[in-house]
Amino acid sequence: MYKLNQNETPLFDALMEYVDRDTIPFHVPGHKRGHGVDAKFKQFMGENPFQIDVTVFKLVDSLHHPTGPIKEAQALAADAYGADASFFSIHGTSGAIQAMIMSVVNAGETIIVPRNVHKSVTAGIILSGATPVYMQPELDKNLGIANGVLPETVEATLKENPHARAVLIINPTYYGVATDLKRIAEIVHSYDIPLIVDEAHGPHLKFSDQLPLSAMEAGADLCAQSTHKIIGAMTQCSLLHVRTKYVDVSRVQQIMNLLQTTSPSYPLMASLDTARRQIALHGKELLAYAIDLAEYVREKINEIPGFYCYGKELLNRPGVFAIDPTKICITCRDLGITGFDLDMILSNKYHIQMELSDLYNVLAVGSFGDTKEHMDQLLAALWEISEEYMNKSSRKADFLDIPPIPKQVLIPREAFNGQKTSVPLSDSIGEVSGEFLMAYPPGIPVLCPGEVITEEIVQYVEDLKKTGLYVQGTEDPRVENIQVVL
Repeated sequence: MYKLNQNETPLFDALMEYVDRDTIPFHVPGHKRGHGVDAKFKQFMGENPFQIDVTVFKLVDSLHHPTGPIKEAQALAADAYGADASFFSIHGTSGAIQAMIMSVVNAGETIIVPRNVHKSVTAGIILSGATPVYMQPELDKNLGIANGVLPETVEATLKENPHARAVLIINPTYYGVATDLKRIAEIVHSYDIPLIVDEAHGPHLKFSDQLPLSAMEAGADLCAQSTHKIIGAMTQCSLLHVRTKYVDVSRVQQIMNLLQTTSPSYPLMASLDTARRQIALHGKELLAYAIDLAEYVREKINEIPGFYCYGKELLNRPGVFAIDPTKICITCRDLGITGFDLDMILSNKYHIQMELSDLYNVLAVGSFGDTKEHMDQLLAALWEISEEYMNKSSRKADFLDIPPIPKQVLIPREAFNGQKTSVPLSDSIGEVSGEFLMAYPPGIPVLCPGEVITEEIVQYVEDLKKTGLYVQGTEDPRVENIQVVL
């Protein structure tokens, strides 16, 4: 299955050798293996994290120019995920996504992206100076979420923009919905350009046949994964995987060097090294446990009046090619409360913290770190909430149709860097937006920097406010004013 010995952890082993040598540190960081750390903080943390919090030297290698254990650790990651090369990202998947974009498009070139991209994608587009062409994902009005982009949508967009230099796809979504990525890869490659994938929520997919196909397995050329989100790495740890037919690995390394700190965290990198070992060797059984537990919770939630937790019944709906069962999305529309309300009730009354909430849902991210005891506590809390709120108020209404994507007259970088002024939203029709405007659900921008504000958009925002939907993105938190380009 693997070409390399996945039981090895070269970077972690090098750090352990450093500790075993009882090295005298005349190097940064200034806490000097914990001796200079605040006593109360060290009492909580313990000694070990500070023992391996070191800087760049030969024994532990350099992230920017790896020749030793970091090079070996990245090669093991590539082997585990089926990539030609892999890179450690210790500034999260946001930084890895920016690096992906900057590796394949330059200023003035076109990149095709879904409309519901994470802000890191837009940041990458701004940094690169590229021109985005947007695709609308499929929407589920009952759940209030965006699903995947259809292969047919990708094909139509490429036919209209044959000059595009790359296509970016989100797969799976935050809510665990996957599109037919293999078909999309075939379409994109027929234009001899790379497919890059925001796989932030899919670092586990490769290791279970009960999960959607991973980006590398589907034929993607670049993918960025939040290794900290679902498998056992620490927060801020991510991986960037590369296939070399359409992508220059040296270019990716240069961009990563440009974006990442020259003082990377060795505890974080060791966490990546060991999390890769864990998922490569034990992923199948660990994920089987996580999936079984999530399916148990899903079944029990659907027995509670007023709640709904979707599963395989969504398959083959528009934009739903596969479902990640570890994502537990709890819809509370029938209780007459919002997902934001449910989130706060669970947090404040039951000390249960969910991953996210929107108008209709809360989301629990399942993993092999969960326990049945904790899941049963969640179920007990949901039963109590159901008994309190059921039949007290009416079901929340469907969200409103989103206006068409407006005309783009400036690329995002020009609008972002241009001189701007704040005007009342009601007076902004015909102006060029200098910022974002988004509605939750489903989290799709109504406006992006560089787009012309229309009367339809202004009316839509007012309707959203009246309906109680969450509007955000502007500098003005009340969304009464908007920054426009002068």
